[in-house]
Amino acid sequence: MMDVYEKLRVRLDDMATGYPATENKVEIRLLKRLFTEEEAHLYMELTPLLQKPTDVAGRLNRDPDQIRALMEKMAQKGLLFRQRAGERVRYAPVPYVVGIFEHQLKRMDPEFARDHEEYFETAFGRTIQEFKTPVLRTIPISRQLVADYPVAPYEDVIKIIDDQKKIAVAPCVCRTTTELAGKGCDKPMEACFSFGSHADYYVENHMGRYITREEAKEIIKKNEEAGLVMQPFNSQKIGGMCSCCGDCCGVLRSLKMHPHPAQMVQSNYFARVDDEECTGCETCIERCQMDAIDISDGIAAVDRNRCIGCGLCVTTCPTEAMQLIKKPDDQLYEPPKTGVETYIRIMQERGKM
Repeated sequence: MMDVYEKLRVRLDDMATGYPATENKVEIRLLKRLFTEEEAHLYMELTPLLQKPTDVAGRLNRDPDQIRALMEKMAQKGLLFRQRAGERVRYAPVPYVVGIFEHQLKRMDPEFARDHEEYFETAFGRTIQEFKTPVLRTIPISRQLVADYPVAPYEDVIKIIDDQKKIAVAPCVCRTTTELAGKGCDKPMEACFSFGSHADYYVENHMGRYITREEAKEIIKKNEEAGLVMQPFNSQKIGGMCSCCGDCCGVLRSLKMHPHPAQMVQSNYFARVDDEECTGCETCIERCQMDAIDISDGIAAVDRNRCIGCGLCVTTCPTEAMQLIKKPDDQLYEPPKTGVETYIRIMQERGKM
């Protein structure tokens, strides 16, 4: 008979991005650090939708005050998402990624970080790229980088920021984890943006701070200069957006493992070189997070199978030889309208519906 943590692993594996088993059970070690047995039992009883504690208590025939206190405790630990609307507070279970792992930002320690890295390298890193619908998408920092118009609003980082009423910024959980695990890089730490109720959750849980649109744009500019890739959640209405590097980011690292990252990321753009303008300075090679550029006969050459269309090579090209090209109309990808739809698609592709 499975114990509560193995049952919890199966439950998490049934959620959108999965939670695969390993031979050495590192995933169970992680769960035992995250959940008490009481929390694990309640998590498995919850539906994927936002719910009021009173409704959960009524369905489970439990004491409402105990359920309310337990759900709030789990939200503070990053195991449940909390949404406030006036006096109404609702909670929902979240996947391991994007969700529980990211919410451990202020609770992360070296032991957890090492176990997560081991889990990523042995199982989870491969799992997250096994489905057609990506969790995050790579987009250009600005529509001005793209040679052909129009660019959809959800494809433009600056437009995404302009459309937000509430923004919070937090340190990058991936760089925090790799640093604690003895790896890491020198890229900026303040890199993850959340919007709306997600911003509230981050600030209430002491993981981030509210910022203005102008502050957000300044941070994005700094991160772009440092060579970070902009990746919003893969939906038209988004709750968050990350500034990612190929050394630490779980999504980009898993993409780099794939022989054809361009097929997995569902980007609508690719970089192209004007051979007559290129001087072979190699600046673009240093900037590319996917190892998609090489120098051939003194001229930069882009591997279309590896290019994810981020535009980092375009923004620093001294001769403007690099251009970001929009793919033909019949190859364009339209992301799901909401995050719920994104997760439903992933679950369908994994056969978990």
